[in-house]
Amino acid sequence: MLSFDFYWLYRAVVVIVSVSVTYLRIRDVLDADWRAQLEGLVDLPTRQRVLEDRIERIRVRVRDLDRAGDRLAARGGRRERHRLESELATVKRLLASGIQPLDPRRLVQVALIPTYTEPYAKLEATLRALADADWPAERKLVAIITRETDLEGRENVARLRQVFGDRFAHFFHVLDPLEPGIVIGKSSAMAYGGRWLYRELVELGYDPAMVVVTDLDSDYRVHRQYFTYLAHRFAIDPDRYHRLYQPVPMFHNNLWEVPLAVRLTAVGATHIQMWRSLSPERLVSFSSYAVSLRTVHEVGYWATDAIPEDSRFYWKSFFTYAGTFRAEPLFIPVFGDAVRARTYPRTLYQQYTQIRRWAWGVTDIPYYIHHALTHPEIPLGVRLHRLGDLWSDHINWAVAPYVLIFGSNLPLLISNQFGHSEFAQTTLGHNLPVYAAWMLTGAFCCLMILIFIEDRIAPPRPESWGVLRRALVYVQWLAVPAVGMVFSNLPALEAQTRLMTGRRLEYRVTEKV
Repeated sequence: MLSFDFYWLYRAVVVIVSVSVTYLRIRDVLDADWRAQLEGLVDLPTRQRVLEDRIERIRVRVRDLDRAGDRLAARGGRRERHRLESELATVKRLLASGIQPLDPRRLVQVALIPTYTEPYAKLEATLRALADADWPAERKLVAIITRETDLEGRENVARLRQVFGDRFAHFFHVLDPLEPGIVIGKSSAMAYGGRWLYRELVELGYDPAMVVVTDLDSDYRVHRQYFTYLAHRFAIDPDRYHRLYQPVPMFHNNLWEVPLAVRLTAVGATHIQMWRSLSPERLVSFSSYAVSLRTVHEVGYWATDAIPEDSRFYWKSFFTYAGTFRAEPLFIPVFGDAVRARTYPRTLYQQYTQIRRWAWGVTDIPYYIHHALTHPEIPLGVRLHRLGDLWSDHINWAVAPYVLIFGSNLPLLISNQFGHSEFAQTTLGHNLPVYAAWMLTGAFCCLMILIFIEDRIAPPRPESWGVLRRALVYVQWLAVPAVGMVFSNLPALEAQTRLMTGRRLEYRVTEKV
């Protein structure tokens, strides 16, 4: 038990360090001028000379500022020099390797958005963020998927086309007929919408290899630099057609409008995704991500018989490309909504069912095992390693917190139950709960760093909030263990129990108002 507790103390430290590094990388990415970097890919030698000249001039300027005692301006100059030096290193690496980036002037960006029951205001905010994002309108497309029977959704799309139609090269409306035999949900909607989009763009003369598709949830708002940063990463990646690009989802749009339990769950989900971004070998697609339209077509689109749509697409791609497919982290946020229903009790219920649906990704394990056995071309070590990661993620999600909290007393209870009470009299037996408590306290203290980072990335508190309510935002973190067990671990445990007992889970759209 002490080994298990120590392992989770170690994991807590790893998560804290990873979230901290991801935060710093996001800050650097948002500070960069990705349009300029993208334009520089057209002529790398010229860009190298420009960067070297600017770096030298900034170095001289920083030296003069230091001599004048203007430390604040000098610090800003060093930060700018560091950013330019990072870009210069990328340019030199590309020139040295002989890798020729794609011409960014040929790239087309399309957002594919499935929607069902979302109100107009939420869709309007998503479309506005896309329209305002930095990318030429003549190479920016949007496609919204609604069910044929969703009359309100069809009316919403018509209104959106009137408002934003001239901000995109094409504004598509995909009517999903809900084909027979499918599992109704996001995955089947994306499958139909993806096939429709491919046919339509090919007929219009677009090259699928030059089209980057962003699978965007209907409540997500992209950052202004999202498309330029994504295009840069895509253009310089020689394995771009065996890659999926995963931004960092942050559930901050309505963070201060939801109940405490939902707020902490949303913050926890944000931090987990920040941690995963620094572990690309474990990173799997989640919620909203980007991939080449050519890749989508070669993979065979999204699954029509699965609830965990995003992870299933990842594993389908992984086996299609014989284990060479992987997710690349994009250190840029996309902003989603936390769960918020019409009433307080319903909001809590919707939060629970959302996490249970996410945890239904445990069905990826039998899917993975079946395909791993039929793909001997993938090295055995790779197949076993990825299976171990997948299995441990889901098992730990469901049971680890209960073992951590209650497990330290099990050896004593078992010893007394079976008459071997000598263990309880030993120094280790007597102090086992104390040692475990120390380790858990150490892990809990790591929250201080998460609180600091969350303060930096969260939206400002409402101006109407008083001093007491603002202070309570920090007190709320004490509820993390209880909230996590009820709204994260318990639904995961239920999902796995349902799978073991053969009780299927139906896809339910999470209510967000």
